[in-house]
Amino acid sequence: MSPVDLQDLRRIVVAVSRLRGETVRDVTVRSDVRHVKVEFESGLILVISAERDAQGRPRLEVDVVDAPQDAGLKHQIEVRFD
Repeated sequence: MSPVDLQDLRRIVVAVSRLRGETVRDVTVRSDVRHVKVEFESGLILVISAERDAQGRPRLEVDVVDAPQDAGLKHQIEVRFD
């Protein structure tokens, strides 16, 4: 296991601290267990992923985002052919 950069840890703490007091609505785990998405009642979404950087070192990404405004578009993919 490689050491985690202190700046990365600080960024993760700031992101996750937004979730204090939130109630979990749904959790989705990708089949290869590299991505986890946690949806909260307030509409916030916690996304956790484990990837490898350009040098092949493992990297943990943690982000908290707001849900899309139009819930009808949530499960749609738009593809255009020119």
